[in-house]
Amino acid sequence: MSFAFQAEGLVKTFGKKTALAGVDLSARPGSILGVLGPNGAGKTTVIRILATLLRPDAGRAEVGGLDVVRQAAQVRRLIGLTGQYASVDEDLTGTENLVLLGRLLGLGKRAAVERAAELLDRFELTEAGEQRAKTYSGGMRRRLDLAASLIGEPGVIFLDEPTTGLDPGKRESLWAMIRSIADGGGTVLLTTQYLEEADALADEITVIDHGRVIAHGTPAELKQIVGGQTIAVRPKDPADLTRVAEITAGTVGRKPEAAAGGVLTVPVADAAAAHRTFADTVRALSEAGVEVAELSLRLPSMDEVFFALTGEKEPVR
Repeated sequence: MSFAFQAEGLVKTFGKKTALAGVDLSARPGSILGVLGPNGAGKTTVIRILATLLRPDAGRAEVGGLDVVRQAAQVRRLIGLTGQYASVDEDLTGTENLVLLGRLLGLGKRAAVERAAELLDRFELTEAGEQRAKTYSGGMRRRLDLAASLIGEPGVIFLDEPTTGLDPGKRESLWAMIRSIADGGGTVLLTTQYLEEADALADEITVIDHGRVIAHGTPAELKQIVGGQTIAVRPKDPADLTRVAEITAGTVGRKPEAAAGGVLTVPVADAAAAHRTFADTVRALSEAGVEVAELSLRLPSMDEVFFALTGEKEPVR
């Protein structure tokens, strides 16, 4: 199988601190690989090695079949990189930022202007193209930053927490743009602190903790780690929580846990019997006269997967 990028046994230390202790990861062309991990897990270090900004102490990595150490200059022609913070020049307009980068990448003036206009249109920044970047909102800057990483039409894009600090509406807008990169044949490595972002975007997810890969798979495969499906119940009257807990414990065979918003959740150990157990729970609640505002059978969330794997509540930076 050919990979857009691939790393094997990456090791990197900074003094006495081991950032990476033998990391393997890869992504197929036209796919999105999400990389999750708690603070200090090594996510950004992986990106910096793949982007030729750091040399590994051991192991090897390739992008487009090119070695990131021995063929670093050639690798840089294949990739785009968006870091955790916008890197555009605030004193230049959106158009000027993109044209400048195009010229630095070897485009002629006309080609650079045309490419800038194309990207401004794609990222819904045409009207703001002649405004200085310092006047842009946070979401506009992140879109301009992502556009800048695409100016050279790279086949592989490294996105290091590209939506950090954006409100939910702006994040979803940027998600659509990230999806469009993969839909167009590009390959994306995405690190993120938002678990729902990895769930929504990634074809596969690699989880890193203490510099090691501790899990890898599709979002659905990783959710199986927690143990099948989960019944979630939120009674209409919060006073019924105790009764609901007793009923679900009886039908499922284990004590439910209280979650935010007055919701009780309980994993169903026997995946094959999940739907029957759910039906039993629905019937028991009805017979007890308990009205519910929410009742569902679902796969575990990525939050639950992350906590089960790392013991961390969320992959904070």
